[in-house]
Amino acid sequence: MQISAGALDFEWMGDWAQLPSADSVARGWAHHGAAFSTEGQIVTFHPTESLVVILTTDGKLVRSFEVTVIEAHGLTLATHGCIQSIWLADNGRKRDPDHDYEYMPDPPVGKVIRVSMTGEVELELETPSHPAYDAGLFSPTSAIAFDDRCDGNGDIWVADGYGQSLVHRYNAAGDYVSTVDGTEGSGRFDCPHSLWIDTRPATPELLVADRANGRVQVFDMEGGYIRTIGADYFDRPTVFADYGENVLVGELNARVTVVGPNDELVGYLGDNTPVSEEPAWPNEPDENDIPRRTSRLVEGLFNSPHGITSDNDGNIYVTEWLIGGRYTKLRRVG
Repeated sequence: MQISAGALDFEWMGDWAQLPSADSVARGWAHHGAAFSTEGQIVTFHPTESLVVILTTDGKLVRSFEVTVIEAHGLTLATHGCIQSIWLADNGRKRDPDHDYEYMPDPPVGKVIRVSMTGEVELELETPSHPAYDAGLFSPTSAIAFDDRCDGNGDIWVADGYGQSLVHRYNAAGDYVSTVDGTEGSGRFDCPHSLWIDTRPATPELLVADRANGRVQVFDMEGGYIRTIGADYFDRPTVFADYGENVLVGELNARVTVVGPNDELVGYLGDNTPVSEEPAWPNEPDENDIPRRTSRLVEGLFNSPHGITSDNDGNIYVTEWLIGGRYTKLRRVG
């Protein structure tokens, strides 16, 4: 099946990823990201186990390794010198089928870590020294470094999307520097779910997926507000990926949005927003109203995009938030 957005055409390739620990895949409520490495491989996470998974662009398993997180919710890559590392935002809890899909543990214990491409912990960020955490929980959903591939200073930006709806800045050593809450721009963040450093402009910009507000707020690399994108065409912007002159924005409510170089809407891929109104979405209820993997998955239509990346050939890879996960490749054909 082919799907399109503007002049971009793709072949939908479902069941693309070869995952380790296959017997446990169906039990996990996937909630993860994806990234494209300098080695030309896809880096993502297992739906159930605490495993980073590295795949070829054909979906073949290269290797996997365990990391000390409860849930690797946000996953990005950064380089330090010539070495690439993985940033993992652990929101500190995961839905558990043995507890009627309640989040476990409670209260959550969120953290952000940087690991090597083989899993060794290189840096861990502490909860920010901010008054919001005197009594509030830290539950980060995204972390990204302003790394040396884009002549950055090594600053690390963290989105506390599931905790206090704040975005924090750390220096390269992992020391807390400052906080942005959205009031500098279009208004207070409500679930700033994901971050992306846009290097298309001459001066890089920080994009914040202000998900529950249905918009993307843009800041300079000092945290100064610049503008807001897409309040008229986004639904629930959730995650970003570079795509040449365009930006890909995975929207949790069932589509991938392509945004052009002037912040204009290019089109939607796999738009299936009505499915988010179905009972127990992104899953479906069983006879006891307990969520189970949905039977509503349709080729060519998304259910709940949560992670996205692209490769050097213009192919797109999407991970989705649902029991058992869904890993889809969109092969560029035009």
